[in-house]
Formats: sequence, C-alpha cells, structure tokens
Amino acid sequence: MLQKINFLPGFNKQLTETQAEGQWVDGDNVRFRYNTPEKIGGWQQLGENKLTGAARAMHHIVNKSGNKFSIIGTNRILYAYSGGVFYDIHPIRATTTLSNAFSTTNNSAVVTITFSTDHNLQANDIILLDNFSTITNSNFGASDFNDKTFMVTSVESSTVITITMPTTDGGSGATTSGGIRVQSYYSVGPAGQLPGFGWSLGQWGGTVSGEATTSLNGGINASTTTIVLTDASLFPTSGTNFVQIGNEEISYTGISGNTLTGVTRGVRNTTAATHSNADTVTNSSDYVAWGEAASGDLVIDPGMWSIDNFGDKIIALIHNGQVFEWDSNAANATSNRATIISGAPTASRDMIVSTPDRHLVFFGTETTIGDQSTQDQMFIRFSDQEDISTYTPTATNTAGTQRLADGSRIVGAVRGRDAIYVWTDTALFTMRFIGPPFTFGFTQVGTNCGLIGQNAAVEVDGAAYWMSENGFFKYAGALETLTCLVEDFVYNDLNTTASQLINAGLNNLFGEINWFYCTENSTVINRCVTYNYQESVPARPIWTTGTLDRTTWQDSAVFGKPHATDYDADSNTSYDVVGNTDGCTIYYEHETGTDQVTASAVTAVTANIQSGDFDITRTQSGLADTRGDGEFLMKVRRFVPDFLSQTGNTQVTLNLRNYPNSTQASSPLGPFTITSSTTKVDTRARARAVSLKIANTGSSQNWKLGGFRLDIQPDGRR
Repeated sequence: MLQKINFLPGFNKQLTETQAEGQWVDGDNVRFRYNTPEKIGGWQQLGENKLTGAARAMHHIVNKSGNKFSIIGTNRILYAYSGGVFYDIHPIRATTTLSNAFSTTNNSAVVTITFSTDHNLQANDIILLDNFSTITNSNFGASDFNDKTFMVTSVESSTVITITMPTTDGGSGATTSGGIRVQSYYSVGPAGQLPGFGWSLGQWGGTVSGEATTSLNGGINASTTTIVLTDASLFPTSGTNFVQIGNEEISYTGISGNTLTGVTRGVRNTTAATHSNADTVTNSSDYVAWGEAASGDLVIDPGMWSIDNFGDKIIALIHNGQVFEWDSNAANATSNRATIISGAPTASRDMIVSTPDRHLVFFGTETTIGDQSTQDQMFIRFSDQEDISTYTPTATNTAGTQRLADGSRIVGAVRGRDAIYVWTDTALFTMRFIGPPFTFGFTQVGTNCGLIGQNAAVEVDGAAYWMSENGFFKYAGALETLTCLVEDFVYNDLNTTASQLINAGLNNLFGEINWFYCTENSTVINRCVTYNYQESVPARPIWTTGTLDRTTWQDSAVFGKPHATDYDADSNTSYDVVGNTDGCTIYYEHETGTDQVTASAVTAVTANIQSGDFDITRTQSGLADTRGDGEFLMKVRRFVPDFLSQTGNTQVTLNLRNYPNSTQASSPLGPFTITSSTTKVDTRARARAVSLKIANTGSSQNWKLGGFRLDIQPDGRR
C-alpha cells in the first residue's frame, strides 16, 4: 500500500547512508524552505563585460541623491558599478611623462618601455597610457596605446618593463617614439593565496651548494620555448626539472643535445621574460626557497580590499596597504578616481566605519602613522569622530588606539547592531562606543573561536555567525558552537592554505548564510556550505552543501536581489586591460529565474538531492513499516510524485542496495521523467534498502518537493 516517505530537513553527512535513514545526505543547488527541499533560484550577469582579476570585496550604497552603486575591488582594480556600466575608479600611485621610451621587435607582441628613473612596478601591475603622440618604424599606432590600460608583463630592470599587445608588430621594429604619459595603479596583490617563498625560507636565497650553471646560446623572448644552452651536460635529464634565468623559473622535461625540451615558461609564481645571449642559466631543480614554496607556515595573502562608506564617501582599504576615498555624490563621480586619505594609516589589515558614532577604524595597523615598518597585527587605531583625517589623540577629540591581547593577528571585523565584532586568529572581542574619554570599550567574549579568514563572518538580527579553523560559531550575547551535520565533509576537504579566500554571504531573502571556500586540491573557490539560520532549531540544524562558487556576496538590501561575483582563472578576456593574465570576474544578480544567464549564453542550473537508505522489517495491520532495520527485503511497485510549482521536467531515481557496504544496483530504477501532469509511475524494484534522488538537468526547470509516496510491501528475508 502507498506510504508517505518523510525526511528531516537539511543534509546529514556525519552518518553513513544507512545510518541516515529518514534524512537527506547529499545534493547540489538546493535549499530548504518550510522544511522542504527545492531548487535554488537562478542568476543573471549584470553588465556585458568581465572585470580584470579576482573580486575580493563588494559594498553597496544608495547615496543621498538616490543613486545606487556597487563598489567591487578585484586584486587589480577598484570598480564602481551603476546603471549597468562598470567604471574604473582605481587610485593612481604615480604619473610619469616619457619620450622616446618605446621599442618593439618585428613579429613580436612584446613592447619594451624604458623609464628615466625607477618605475617601482612589479609584474602584473596595471598601468594606464595616454597623451601618446607618435611611434615610428612600427605598425602599432598611437590609437593602440592611447587611453588604454595594460598589465605589466615583465620587469626587466628598475627602469625597464614590458607589455604585451594583442597582435604582433609587423614593422621593422620601433626604436624611438614620441611622448607618452604612464599612470601607475596602486598594487593590490595576487589573485590567489600562495605558500611563501624567498628569503628566510629554506636555503638562503634558495640555492643549494654545487648547483650547475651555464649560459644561453642565443637570446629568447617571453614566449620562446626552444632554449639552447652552451653546455647542458651537468643538468638533470629525467623527470620534470627547473632552470633559473634572471628572476624567471623555467621547467623542462628533457634535453636533446644542449637544447631543453618540454619547456614551460614562468613557473613557480614567476613571470616569463626576455633574456639575452650569454645570460647565466642555473639548475634550480633542488631549490627550496627562491622562487619555490618551502616547508613552513608562511602564506602570502591574496590581493584584497576592505570597503565601507562614510556617508556618501566610499572608503576602500588595500589589505596591508593604504586607504582611499571616493565621493559617490560628487559631480561626474564616475569620471573621478579614488584618492588617498591624508593623515590616515598607510598599512592596515582591515577597516570599518563605526556607526552611528562615525569613526573610521583600522585593524592590524601602524603604531606610528606613515611608518609601515611599525605595522602591528594586533593594533587598532580609530579617527576622531566625523573626521577621517585626524588620528592623533588629544584632550579635545575622540581619536585613539587599542591593542588586543589574545591572538597573534587580527583577522577581520564586522559591524553589528550594537557592537563591532573583532576576531583574532584565536578569540572574539566586542568593540562598543562608550564616549569620551575612552571612546570605545573592548571586551573579550570568546576564546578558541578565531576567524578563519577576513571575510568569513556575517552579522544578522543581532547575531554574528562565522567560520573558524575548528568549526562554526554564533555569538548573540553568548558564545555558541553551531552543530554542523556536514562539518567533516567540509573540513576534511578544505584547502587551509587558501583560508583567506573564504567568503561568507548573507541571503536574507531565504534566511541563509553561505560560506564559499576552496577544496583541498583547488586554489580557487569551488564549493559552498550553507546554514539556514531562520528555520534551524537545536534539535535539527539545517545545513546544505553545493558547488556554487562566489568570491564576493552582498545581500539584497540595496538592489532588491543578492549580488555576487564569480572568478574564472582560465579566462583573461577582460574588457579593460590589455595583456591581462590574472583571470576575469563575472558580476551576477541572484535569485532571478531558473537558469544561469550570461552575456553570451543561457545554461541550466542543475540541482539534485539524495536521501539516505530506508528499509522495512515487518507489517503492522497489513501496512509496510519503513522504520525497521532491514530484516526483510521490500518490493516497490509504484510511486506517486508530488511537486509544488513545478516547471519543466523533474527526474526521480530509486537506488537499490542490499547491504550497507554493497554498492547500489548497477542499474537503479530511473531516472523517471516527471512532468506536471504525471500522476503515478509503475516500477518493479526489489531490495533491502532504497534511496531516493530528485534532480533536474535542463534549463527552465524548477521544482519543490511535496509529499512523496511509495507503494511498498515486505518480500521475504532472502
């Protein structure tokens, strides 16, 4: 007879599939509302362009004129989004006017730029070229450079850099050019979080005694993969090996005569560059530091921002760097760039605006303003009230400082309803405005609960939620450990080296907090874990996991829908930077429709959910009892689907198993295609345990599960 199959809300991955009877154990792109699973909403690209680099911060604002802005900071550029258009508002570090500074090579896309003084640029930094007059002996013209932004390909010396054009030069090779202005962007940092390398790790300078050296037999450019040495007899020939030329590391897999074969340029986080004939080539296969990650705990943070607003002014801090302001309500605001805040600290880990008292607060900042060597990872400094340029405490202002005691570094801070929450790597503090003479009061409210990454916490309805290195926590007047039924699944596959990339996002439309993270073998965000704070109860916390990958997330308060960014490390076709090699970011609006909609394609958002095994042992009054322990096999003759607001088709699969350690049947029943008019499905299934899978695979499909019923009866013990 027909029996309704009921499952508890959320996933439980702490148990085996047999233990998790009456529970859901796995799925993707699903959520629970009113304790019932459904497919999540779709998302649509905003703006037609891809941004340069990986987005690491986002902030929404409505200014006093009613204009809405989204401020997005990537590891290369600070953008303002408004009215479907992206604007580059990144601050300029230095402006230099050059003459006769360009040189090109026939059949090469590399352009060399020579400065008269130190350029202070690094590989992958961004420069803006304008006021270009002429270039001779080249088929590149002024229009190829003027008012265009470039990524620095390589740094040849303190006065020489290269950039890469989209096409090769067909001229004879320019040796002189007219005047040009070079505007250098403030550097933010790498797209990913990397193991440390260089001085102080491993062998001094990375070298080992007795390393083989030779010289180049002929010059090479940044794209050359045929490298001829003067003498390769002392270099290793089997496996993957490495050589160093200048600051570039190059891998190879073989040697033919004196020629390296299987060459890959710019490895070990270095950049391919041009090298001259007779340049020294060093065997670096055994290097343990210089250009190579060494054993140790040093990790290089990614290029990150902290973004907030002080009224209509956007405040943007480069992680461990300087802080800038941008007036969203200024005339022609989107034509302006952010500018440095005078008098403010020049090296800080994080920043936040305290409200309603209106202080600008810096965390992990300098003890002496302007001296970056005094940056203290546990030091807090705040401005005078209503004055973001005054930080020296006096008897007549509210500026001040505080150093926290528990931990080795301040990791992050979040503004709450009645306090600012400040996390170190080991503890939680609250920071409350109390007025003069102390301005702020600090209280330690948690130990052994430090924040795993700068953006791994949110506050909602007077409660802070965060991810630590040893679990998930909540603070709402008292510290709580959140019971997590997917904890082992998350932490056993977490890339702890990329913990600073973890990003928490509030989706208040559905009472959800998402944590986006990198799995063990990934250096980019590729999974999420979600907690439903509205419907969870102590007896049944509601957690789900999935493959949604977002580097930043902002709730729906300003734009009505959540906004988020997705990073594609394999695509360099950003709209604004020539020679980009840092990947691209796509900007999305979420909870729109059923599919993923980009500027170029519509892709189905596929969703599925899988139950644990259920079984029977006996009958009661002629009815099958699904609460048993599997003594009897069961026969399934039909099922009756029940979906609410179904659009398109949904697929139902019955997976069969006779013992916990046996594999599910090689030919499980289904998938059965269910339409909105399907009344029942006849089956012939026989097994000791059955699990249920609900899925969709096509576009324009949506589903919410109702009361699913199976026709089950016992069928013997063998």
